[in-house]
Amino acid sequence: MTKEKKKGYVSFVLHAHLPFIHHPESEDYLEEQWLYEAISETYIPLLLSFKKLEEEKVDFRITMSLTPPLLNMLDNKLLQERYIKYLNTHIELSKKEVERTKNDSKLNALSKYYLDRYTNDLHVFRDVYNCNLISGFKYFQDLGVLEIITCGATHGYFPILYVTEQTVKAQIAVGVQTYEEYFGKKPRGIWLPECGYVPEADKYLKEFGIDYIITESHGILYADPTPIYGTFAPIVSPEGVVAFGRDMESSRQVWSSINGYPGDFNYREFYRDIGYDTDYDYIKPYIASNGVRVHTGIKYYRITGKDCEKDYYNLQWARDSAERQAGHFFDSRNSQIEKLSNIMSTPPIILCPYDAELYGHWWYEGPYWLYVLFKKIYYDDCNFKLITPSEYIDKYPLMQVSTPCRSSWGANGYSEVWLNQTNDYVHRHLHIAGNRMVELAHLYPNEPKNSLKRKALNQCARELLLAQSSDWLFIITNGTMVDYAKKRIKDHIGRFTKLYYQITEEKIDKDFLKDIYEKDCIFPEIDYMIYY
Repeated sequence: MTKEKKKGYVSFVLHAHLPFIHHPESEDYLEEQWLYEAISETYIPLLLSFKKLEEEKVDFRITMSLTPPLLNMLDNKLLQERYIKYLNTHIELSKKEVERTKNDSKLNALSKYYLDRYTNDLHVFRDVYNCNLISGFKYFQDLGVLEIITCGATHGYFPILYVTEQTVKAQIAVGVQTYEEYFGKKPRGIWLPECGYVPEADKYLKEFGIDYIITESHGILYADPTPIYGTFAPIVSPEGVVAFGRDMESSRQVWSSINGYPGDFNYREFYRDIGYDTDYDYIKPYIASNGVRVHTGIKYYRITGKDCEKDYYNLQWARDSAERQAGHFFDSRNSQIEKLSNIMSTPPIILCPYDAELYGHWWYEGPYWLYVLFKKIYYDDCNFKLITPSEYIDKYPLMQVSTPCRSSWGANGYSEVWLNQTNDYVHRHLHIAGNRMVELAHLYPNEPKNSLKRKALNQCARELLLAQSSDWLFIITNGTMVDYAKKRIKDHIGRFTKLYYQITEEKIDKDFLKDIYEKDCIFPEIDYMIYY
């Protein structure tokens, strides 16, 4: 490992988020599997990579946002039990696959790989972490190699919610409170939901102790006044919130659909799955309860190329590609920092933010790529180090004062994904409910603890937050699982409205309240007075 003085820094930030999906009334909701797939394909592989780096005494740094809905789901006993059931079903299917493919040595080796993989997931989840993956991430935070940051309570989209500012305040407050409950301290950073920035949120970020935010590139590039160093140094808003912006070059190398790393022909093909390929009667017990073919997670093919017959996936070839691309990323950052350090008075920071699910779920080899890259940065000669945003702020507290531009990620960068002709009808309901929640807090300030009215008021707050999840708007725009997203908005706004009238008319239905609390049991410690 080189002792040469470093000229700059690279900061990886992975955004781990899923909407709160919890259906005790039925096991037939496919959307619940989003969590199970993410655990098996992203969260466990990342934890195993971190563990391997620790065992090999590799000093590394990474930042992850673990959003409040994700934390609540990972901590949910019913979902933990259902994940174990999911794994046992996949182990059973993998065993059948080992038998089915016994006459094809390549396929048979892959089916045994999946059997080992799902069996190991069960061991890691149940025996190593005692069903508590949050403790796994906390361990690495306490070790000092992982910085965990928070997010809005339910990923509510600030640039539209701020019409009723108390709703943005509540998103931030509950996000911070949830973090404290799980990690025993305050978060220093927040991943703005959908990277949606509005200056009006800064005062609330400061009120709840947030030091820094993660924004989209143009949120920094079009800040006022124009930042001297672009996205290669953080800026600080007049309110005192530090903003880090996404580096475009490093993002393009990973994300680009044309020449990004995940498109390598040796990598596993996401869309080719035995759920669609095998005989219907054979696969029927392992697909959707209504008989619709869906992904099982067992995939035997590599990307191979466009419009051509797919070849079998080869684990060693995939690893070779990951190692080669880790080298390319390493060299690219080295030369990028070399150029930047010659024209900057402070060491540049290259911020590399990604959805965590890219690593493992969409890009199966992603966690291995990260592991190889972090080892390479530790051992090989290079002019940069890995750093967390907090460490950078502490090291280089002097920065330019500038107000980030109103912005978001997504198509065209200014809210279009979350406000368009397909989903605009939702916002009037969210705004009315937001105003009504503020009204309830003022009508009934500080109701006695454990009173029925207080429980109803707290449930109103939960329903409002769940309705505000930006995921539903995104799904409607994207055109996938649209019926489910619309149902969730309708359910939460409907439950909120019904409770609102029950409270104001002094006719609270205990059974109704109990039923919706069992379904929407997020944020058990919430206090509706946050809307006061």
